[in-house]
Amino acid sequence: MDDIFNSLLRLTSYISDRFIQFIEDLVLRDAIRCIENFGVTPTISSSVCCSNGYTISTSWKPPQCGIGICENNRASYNTRELLVDTRSLIVHASHITAIVPSICYKGLTLPLYGIQYAWNLGMASFRYSFLCIRCAHDQVHRLLSRVRKTLRGSYDDIGWLQHAPGMPPVQDGTSRFLDLLADIRNGEHALPNSFVYLLIPGLFSNHGPLYFVATKKFFSKMGLACHIAKVHSEASVEHNALVLKQYIEEIYWGSGKPVMLLGHSKGGIDAAAALSLYWSNLKNKVAGLALVQSPYGGTPVASDMLREGQIGDKETRRIMELLICKVIKGDIRALEDLTYEKRKEFIAKHELSLDIPLISFHSEARIAPGVLATMTQIAHAELPWLPLPKSDHSDTCLVSGRQVPVMIPISAAMAVCALHLQLRYGEKSDGLVTCRDAQVPGSVVVRPNMKLDHAWMVYSSKKKNPTEPDAREMCEALLTLLVELRNMKNGLEQPL
Repeated sequence: MDDIFNSLLRLTSYISDRFIQFIEDLVLRDAIRCIENFGVTPTISSSVCCSNGYTISTSWKPPQCGIGICENNRASYNTRELLVDTRSLIVHASHITAIVPSICYKGLTLPLYGIQYAWNLGMASFRYSFLCIRCAHDQVHRLLSRVRKTLRGSYDDIGWLQHAPGMPPVQDGTSRFLDLLADIRNGEHALPNSFVYLLIPGLFSNHGPLYFVATKKFFSKMGLACHIAKVHSEASVEHNALVLKQYIEEIYWGSGKPVMLLGHSKGGIDAAAALSLYWSNLKNKVAGLALVQSPYGGTPVASDMLREGQIGDKETRRIMELLICKVIKGDIRALEDLTYEKRKEFIAKHELSLDIPLISFHSEARIAPGVLATMTQIAHAELPWLPLPKSDHSDTCLVSGRQVPVMIPISAAMAVCALHLQLRYGEKSDGLVTCRDAQVPGSVVVRPNMKLDHAWMVYSSKKKNPTEPDAREMCEALLTLLVELRNMKNGLEQPL
């Protein structure tokens, strides 16, 4: 009977151990899965205390034992436990209880993670909205800046040479010029034959065959050596400066006479650049320089068209590049070199020598309403295959070409530009160059009391007033004054 009772007791103890082991395996499996998420490999141990004072301890390392080994250990463990008094069985799972708080903590932190994610999402939306507002503000600020720069234009640049530090003062020679002009109109010509007179045309002169032609013929009739410089008017200032340097040396070595320079508009800038860049080669070959209506300090017309940062700056530049580079076959730098920015940069780097006499001539255009209908003859067009009579006593005809003058309202265009500059900047100009920008520091300034636009000095007008001087006489008076200035520098005459 006792054997049967002991057998039932062992069986009951075995079944209870297997059930406890099953529950323990379930808890350990969940704990191990959670610990693996944390990246920790634990060692879980349990101990069983028996009533006879013996303590049985077991330990289990999940990653280090295989399934078969664990089962064998577990079977031997359970076999031994069948011999133990189950009433005094105690299982310690301290490591398991240490995992439970971490699992609970992680479960509690999930809402916190959700709140943090929602907060980050909200902050990202706020940052994006703020960035959009910031971009819109920057765009509005840039637009307003471009508008202000467009409206301001060249207001701060006009006449900058008069305020630049270190610039020598100018001297007024208008009265002496008017006296010489009156003498010339009375038939008194004082230009000596000891110089070669070189006329330098300005921008777009290659497309005006009559540019300086009348003046050259006028000088040639007086027996003076006069030439028109063959330069590419739409080239850059530095390029034309080198061409003029070579041209002057060729004339000097061919004639043995010093050269008097008279440059109109950009031609005066090219001539001044040649003297600034190559003065050591030209100081004994050039006798003087007269700048006629030249934008020595720059011109607001070129600056307003090519200024960066204003409204429509890129579109305007593309249009000018198309006209100058594609249509006229020139260089956009020819116009860029006349802006205030380029002129400031060039004058700061290359100083014009004052060892030779300098004259700067500027005028003011007429802006009366009658000028708007004025036509100016500036070019000739050849009409081919015109039947021309061969002689007065012959009925046969000779097929040949015939040149006819081309009339363009250039005086009207100059009047409109002069009116624009006067209304916008309050500056007097000849239509393209303001009076203050045409004054060269250290030169003798000539300010005639006549209304002359920018093209008057080089193109002959259709309607001529016999009581007023023409462009040829004006050029002769300027060169005569230049000769007198040279003689004064050499101590041959009294100062003005």
